[in-house]
Amino acid sequence: MFSLLLLTAFFAEGGSKLTLEPGWKAVGEGLKSEHATQAAAATEKHLFAVSSTTVAVYDRATGKILATSQEKAEHLNSAFVWKGKIYCAHSNYPKKPETSEIRVYDPETNKLSVFHDFKDPPGSLVWNIHDGKNWWCCFAHYQEDNAKTMLIKMTDEFKEVQRWTFPKKVVDDWDKMSASGGIWDGDSLLVSHHHYKVLYRLKVPKEGKELEFVEALQCPFPGQGIAADPKTGGLVGIDRGTRKIVFAEKVK
Repeated sequence: MFSLLLLTAFFAEGGSKLTLEPGWKAVGEGLKSEHATQAAAATEKHLFAVSSTTVAVYDRATGKILATSQEKAEHLNSAFVWKGKIYCAHSNYPKKPETSEIRVYDPETNKLSVFHDFKDPPGSLVWNIHDGKNWWCCFAHYQEDNAKTMLIKMTDEFKEVQRWTFPKKVVDDWDKMSASGGIWDGDSLLVSHHHYKVLYRLKVPKEGKELEFVEALQCPFPGQGIAADPKTGGLVGIDRGTRKIVFAEKVK
């Protein structure tokens, strides 16, 4: 409850101060879910809504809830589908000292378990994705320290390869918060805000330790975790204010 109150206190009226280019727009009615407060993910047949404590599974055709994880969780964040399982960032935010894990949810067994535990993490893990070769893990900081938020490239064995901070113009737009979600879109990253309807397109530089800002894009998600939708080729995310999974397609 303290965590929820703390995050709610950081919400601000308005939106991104950057110029937003056409990006993604909402399609359809979305799916109501009491669990749609942190992230969403999708497969061809199922939708997943993630709250701080629970992964919920829905039948895509009917919208019927099929299962919810029962194992204890404290602060789940993003959801990334890989090889049929859902990999969620998990932390003890806002507690100190910080702990961070990747937790994996197996739809076949309905089990949520620890996949990897980061020892002495450089922040609170907020999202993790895999590009087929490496893990990319984002560790967040907030308020006056949010410029310390970093993206780390790691091997399958979680050995660090390299790390990057975020561009100042993006950090300045975070409203004291951080990067709440991220996915690959071709050779660039789409990174979501904590509570603004904006996606930042960023590139990993050939040299240097700061991600490169490409553009800021319109989107229908007021922040939080986002994911690719394999059925439509678009995106899925959430609107935590209305407790909905939201579907989006690229503006043509």
